[in-house]
Amino acid sequence: MIVINEIDGSMLNVVDIINKSIPTNVKRVNHFMEYSGIVYVSCDFGIVQYNLATLQFGDTYLIGDNGAQIAVSQTTIFDNKIYAATLSNGIRRADINNPNLNDYSQWTTIVGFGWSGIEAFANELIATSGWNVLKFQGDSYINIATLPESVVDFKKNEDYLVLTTSNHVFVYNPSLIQIADITSNQIPNTTAQFTCATIIGDTVLIGTLEDGVFSKKITSSVLENITPQGHLRNNIFALSTLSKGFWAVYGGYNFFYNPYGFYKGSPAKFGISKYSEKGWLNIPYSNLLEAKALSRIVVNPNNENQVYVSSYYSGLLEFESDQLKTLYNASNTGSDGLKSIPNQVPDDIRVNGTVFDKSGNLWLTSSIDSKGLKVLKTNGQWQSYDMSKVYQRLGVLNFGRMVIDRNGTKWLTSQNDGIIGFNENYNNLFKTIKEGSDVGNLPNNYASAVAIDNRNQLWIGTRNGLRVLPSIDSFNSSEQLTTQPIIIIEENLAQELLYQQLITDIVVDGSNNKWIATADSGVFLVSSDGQKTIYHFTIKNSPLPSNSINDIDINGLTGEVFIATSRGMVSFKGIATEANENLNNAYIYPNPVRPDFTGTVKISGLIDRATIKITDVEGNLVYETTSEGGTIEWDTTAFGKYKVASGVYMVFISSEDGLETKVKKVMIIR
Repeated sequence: MIVINEIDGSMLNVVDIINKSIPTNVKRVNHFMEYSGIVYVSCDFGIVQYNLATLQFGDTYLIGDNGAQIAVSQTTIFDNKIYAATLSNGIRRADINNPNLNDYSQWTTIVGFGWSGIEAFANELIATSGWNVLKFQGDSYINIATLPESVVDFKKNEDYLVLTTSNHVFVYNPSLIQIADITSNQIPNTTAQFTCATIIGDTVLIGTLEDGVFSKKITSSVLENITPQGHLRNNIFALSTLSKGFWAVYGGYNFFYNPYGFYKGSPAKFGISKYSEKGWLNIPYSNLLEAKALSRIVVNPNNENQVYVSSYYSGLLEFESDQLKTLYNASNTGSDGLKSIPNQVPDDIRVNGTVFDKSGNLWLTSSIDSKGLKVLKTNGQWQSYDMSKVYQRLGVLNFGRMVIDRNGTKWLTSQNDGIIGFNENYNNLFKTIKEGSDVGNLPNNYASAVAIDNRNQLWIGTRNGLRVLPSIDSFNSSEQLTTQPIIIIEENLAQELLYQQLITDIVVDGSNNKWIATADSGVFLVSSDGQKTIYHFTIKNSPLPSNSINDIDINGLTGEVFIATSRGMVSFKGIATEANENLNNAYIYPNPVRPDFTGTVKISGLIDRATIKITDVEGNLVYETTSEGGTIEWDTTAFGKYKVASGVYMVFISSEDGLETKVKKVMIIR
């Protein structure tokens, strides 16, 4: 839960309930109720006290029979007693001033069966159970309203009682007379599902499952979407960075590459988001020609205005300057283009793994297709490559990510058959890397991630760990491609890096370090050779909203790392930028370095393997290093021993062969 201080705007992320040693499926928080500076937090295991003065948790009340954990939906205070509505164990009551409320025997059950909410309002005790709204008279009750749907949220303020169902918000006055019925069909062009509502002044605020927040005056019929600007959904399936921004899509397919199993039993109908200097642009599903299950985005490296979005159900979308230009499918790509899956609905075309080659051709995969590897050439022509021999040998069905190396070899991940390499320049040669010491040495045939690093090694992530192919050049020279684990020493024991981890993505930064995403263990940043773990980010030690990481991408110009999770996205201000082709744009920041600056000096715009020497004005060397990528850092010390004095320092930069040089100056002010 998050505690917001309205005075200074600070936010405290409280993770104690997440960390409790109780089953994960009962850690849900259902309701907050404040009384005398204590917040009573209703959870699926009981009630927890939270002290607003100390910002610390207090007692936990397990109020089930014999102290059992039971799901509490809501609490309220009425006539100096605390009432707890439970989802299947009735309504329980205790004296609010009783110092022993953590003793289950102090609680009395006043009525049985399940209750979704309870509130004290206008000197009455009101509770909800299913479709019914009931008023208590002592320990008995009478029905005051029967709603068309079950209540999902129940709130009050001094003037109004608010009951929310999936498609209605009902507002009652202190006389318990209904004065408003707000319906979801008042929102045009959506199938909004209400989840909660409240009233501030005379304005009703309504939360929805997927369409954000709406507001309206009680007496008005106009509903206005007031959702803060941002991406359409928290669960971002894939993203792709721009020079100043990124694109995001929301999926997709499940672990078994099934678009029907990803969201509510049918291919997901989600839109697309873009963030740029202009702010957020959200393109709804209704503007996407009914393209479903959007799984990957690729931006043309030579033209950022051209973007392709793969659909794991409907084909391939092409955007030009943020406008949908074409939906490629079986009807418009010719005899050698996209094909629907045999014996499936006509538009079931499962495109994935889009990537541009150095000539500007767009390569992609099409699952459950005998010609599963395809290319859209710069002249607009489609070509498909027959993989039937590979299919017969391996039974390949589903493809994931794809990368292309400097030799033009395409490396494809697959669900059941490891890594497949292909190069049309070697007589349409296919080669595979699979599980087993004699067929590639992968830890599992489910290959989920692939990346080529700055030393032309192929890094492969699987559902059971990591492997590295020492050289991509072995594709043409070796009959069987064989990978190796990375062995590290931890606590004096040799072990595999990321042993048995389900790896979802691998991205190489400008310094050749690897950002490795996992399905349930957060993000690892490891050194170029994997021997050192530089960072391991999780929800416990970072702003990550979830340890389930879907995708990572890096802005090569700034080094900023974007991390998409199942519950939102964060970025990390990295400094590992891509190497430049020359030293024309080399620069230093900050410059000058002022007395109050506590960070490091960055020297950017470098070429790879550049030598950087820093001296004082008298020529005394104070620092020397070699770049990996486009940026290096200097902590303004003389080889890490002591802070250098105030003055002007010379920065000498030269290429590895000495043919390119550049001299810069930086001023240090202590």
